[in-house]
Amino acid sequence: MKTNLLTAALLSVATLALSPAVAQTAAPAAPTAVEAPTTVSKEDLELLRKDLRAGKKNVTAEALSLTEAEGAKFWPVYDRYIDELTKINDSKYKLIKEYTDGFGRYNDGQANNFIRRWLEVDVAADKLRLKYVPIVSKVLPGVKAASFFQIDRRLAMLVNLQLASELPILQNQAAVTK
Repeated sequence: MKTNLLTAALLSVATLALSPAVAQTAAPAAPTAVEAPTTVSKEDLELLRKDLRAGKKNVTAEALSLTEAEGAKFWPVYDRYIDELTKINDSKYKLIKEYTDGFGRYNDGQANNFIRRWLEVDVAADKLRLKYVPIVSKVLPGVKAASFFQIDRRLAMLVNLQLASELPILQNQAAVTK
């Protein structure tokens, strides 16, 4: 039931987020003014990230049915994993800050450099998950270990989808209004 709620939430968000993209590909529209992304203070961003981590842990705990013994072994591993993931996400949030600060002034070279570094962050997160598969599998049975990574990826996709929906498409920067 809990996993079904996660899946339903993910599908709802994906459907809503993808609807404009599908409409945009149907017929090219005349360029419209694009609002520059809002810059966020470092303090606000840290608070948001702290709340996201806490929420992620709560959802993981609810969705992953662990016995007391499993939980005693799993949660310290989870905390180490999240500490390492936070360092990777530090790079992502630096990129978001760079993007919002520079939006409207990107040239082709800067755009290619930006997207390459963004994709490298994605690869680093995937490598971390691969690193932790055998570690989590030592403290949880295989089905629960796999379930953890499914939950983790779904939550990451939700966060990434939300971030993507907040950031304007780079090619629209010429029409930026400040």
